Amino acid sequence: MTDEPGLLQRAEALLPTMLDRFRELVNCESPSSSPQHLKNCAELLSPWLSAAIRRPVKVVRVDDNVHLLASAVAPKVLVLGHFDTVWPLGTIQDWPFSITDGVATGPGTFDMKAGIIQAIAAVELLADPSHVSVLLTSDEEVGSATSRTLIENEARRAGAALVCEPSADGAAVKSGRKGIALYRVEVRGRAAHAGLEPELGVNAAVELAHQIITIAGFASGETSVTPTVLAAGSTTNTVPEFARCEVDARSWTPRGLEDVDRAMSALTPHLPGAVVMVSGGIDRPPFEESMAESLLAEAALAAEQLGLAPLAAVRSGGGSDGNLTAAIGVPTLDGLGAVGGHPHARNEHVDVATMPRQAALLASLLVRLGDRSPME
Repeated sequence: MTDEPGLLQRAEALLPTMLDRFRELVNCESPSSSPQHLKNCAELLSPWLSAAIRRPVKVVRVDDNVHLLASAVAPKVLVLGHFDTVWPLGTIQDWPFSITDGVATGPGTFDMKAGIIQAIAAVELLADPSHVSVLLTSDEEVGSATSRTLIENEARRAGAALVCEPSADGAAVKSGRKGIALYRVEVRGRAAHAGLEPELGVNAAVELAHQIITIAGFASGETSVTPTVLAAGSTTNTVPEFARCEVDARSWTPRGLEDVDRAMSALTPHLPGAVVMVSGGIDRPPFEESMAESLLAEAALAAEQLGLAPLAAVRSGGGSDGNLTAAIGVPTLDGLGAVGGHPHARNEHVDVATMPRQAALLASLLVRLGDRSPME
């Protein structure tokens, strides 16, 4: 099993093209909430990916979303990424793409437009990419509702998934992720005048406060349960009739999420006359480390063959589409994308000097997986 010769050097030669594409891709804003801008981004990416993989790219439309799929006839590996971002339309106007002292900044640079550029370069470096499928989706940041079935089907066909989400600190890959459960708790009380006859009301805000204390108590060990967005009331002189909160729960194990799910479903009112309604549930199952073991070993060998530093691996509390592929039993390795920091923050950035190295590592891993038999 050998890597293609000169991968690192050839990846270095691609850096000018990578940076030109990187700038163009970041400037093509693609918030998850804007179908037209997601379509524009897909149209930009499609010819780059098609040229790199040397076959047509299919645009898959699901509801208002478009996803790009370059599916191999007999795939051995799926390269997975997303081009939607958390940044509102117009962010590029006051935070334009820039590269200063080798550091690229701008909306979506780290999460995960640099990773997409690196993935396209990695495929381009292959002498034969016929065993590689690539799927770029447009709704990862909002839960992958329209792409989940597509992701799972393509991952099953390929038998292995490489996710080009950002790397962890020190260019570490991600060999596990917490699962995520999301809930909305809604409380209905009874409105009344807050000054004249508050005793006739049922205060939804007070009921919600009781619920929040209860919910926070569901956290246990490394399972977190966090009430996040809260809202209650309509005017300052009215006993609140309605209140609600969002809840984010995360766990390394399926049982941890299942325990939270049962507890959330069993919430009952504290105040007479109040009604508590809970919606939501487990959104992304945990990505357990056992699902990364075989691919991590291959990636470590690929890094060694390229003369890179020993490859580190960490678990991450954040979720990705890697949770979906790992949960259906497909070996998955995540965090193969950009080196930088601070996703979803104004200081999001990418170390551009590392982009060829990351592309070469991915290409080397793709070569090694192409040499595996389908049963490995």
